[in-house]
Amino acid sequence: MKNTLSKFFEDHRVHEVECVIPDMTGIARGKILPRDLFLSAGEIRLPKSVLLNTVNGQQPDNGPFVGDTDPDMLCIPDASTIRMVPWAAEPVAVVIHDCQEWDGQPVALSPRAVLRRVLGLYEGQGLQPIVAPEMEFYLVARHTNPHEPLQPPIGRTGKPEVGRQSYSIDAVNDFDPFFMELSSFCDQHQLGVETLIHEAGPGQMEINFSHGDALDLADRVFLFKRTVRETALRHGVFATFMAKPMEQEPGSAMHIHQSLVSLEDGRNVFSNAGDDSASELFHHFIGGLQAYIPRLMPMFAPYVNSYRRLAPFMSAPVNVRWGYDNRTCGLRVPKSGPQARRIENRVPGVDVNPYLAMAATLACGWLGMRDRLQPGEPTVDSAWSVGRDLPRHLEDAIASMRSCDPMREVLGESFVDAFCAVKELEYGTYNRVISSWEREHLLLLV
Repeated sequence: MKNTLSKFFEDHRVHEVECVIPDMTGIARGKILPRDLFLSAGEIRLPKSVLLNTVNGQQPDNGPFVGDTDPDMLCIPDASTIRMVPWAAEPVAVVIHDCQEWDGQPVALSPRAVLRRVLGLYEGQGLQPIVAPEMEFYLVARHTNPHEPLQPPIGRTGKPEVGRQSYSIDAVNDFDPFFMELSSFCDQHQLGVETLIHEAGPGQMEINFSHGDALDLADRVFLFKRTVRETALRHGVFATFMAKPMEQEPGSAMHIHQSLVSLEDGRNVFSNAGDDSASELFHHFIGGLQAYIPRLMPMFAPYVNSYRRLAPFMSAPVNVRWGYDNRTCGLRVPKSGPQARRIENRVPGVDVNPYLAMAATLACGWLGMRDRLQPGEPTVDSAWSVGRDLPRHLEDAIASMRSCDPMREVLGESFVDAFCAVKELEYGTYNRVISSWEREHLLLLV
């Protein structure tokens, strides 16, 4: 590994190295080291409690999860993740690290370790999950006052978008300099992005990734979010991955397409080998998604804002019904040939930690296959009219996740408890805020 990194640094004349790990919110934490110090050290050390930061920088009582002394953990570079930082003024590389205990075991609280744990269950059965995420996000005008609503940015026309512009080529071209540089950065960053479309909301875009290994895709999404934000800043606008940034506009999702292939012959096991029909594993996988997605919503909808997106007739699901080419369902099966048969999980918001969202959806499918769970009948009409089976609030979702014993077994008890503690602290912090609605309607009327 050291030789691989050293050659990369020489080839690209690297000066510094960003050593990063994703915390539970998906924020990049770590250190920046000179190249030679990075190579001589071979690792970095960070307090294990860094993994427990909330999105606003607080930490729950971390003693039960990391010990009373707040010890260090080892962060070991994964050489397969090394990339150049395309927007840096000097040659800077970034390497994602794995978190290890001093005895070499993975740190159970690490999102990357949680995903590896779930992927190990599949590998033990001779299977590899294949995923393809779709990332929606908004470009918005620079915004410094959090008490004011977000506004669409000004494009090359000198005007903000008016109305909704789904799939509009001209609306995308209005921000052509941004997208040209973003495309260049994504190529340099080796992120493997494919399709670009304009989504429904003003300034709302979607970029799709090529399908592949779940850990690699989680790494790429982790780096992509930062790339988009950095590019937007260079063009005088903000990019936001909030699930519901504008009150009257659709929210932003991270849809996850997923299938399973045999490690022995590469065959898609969601299809029967004989007649190319849908296999029992395919149906059990859907059964697991239906049974457990509502129990793992903090991993698919991690913030109070996330639940504002999950509303009918706003391009988001309210339940885990499934259907063929039915975008009103939480689980959509696109039209495809037998080798491309897959399930699209439309529940996750784009505000998720990609490692945890992918671990969660694959864990749901795994339990469905293990326990041979049967799905409901496919929905042929609008799933928005058949009722809601997803939690409405983060507080209820946390309680449901904490008490889900099968998921505690699959994801690890220490991770589930620590993750729920982080979410509870975030919810408690939010719940102390007095909103403008309360001041407007309660101040002089009650």
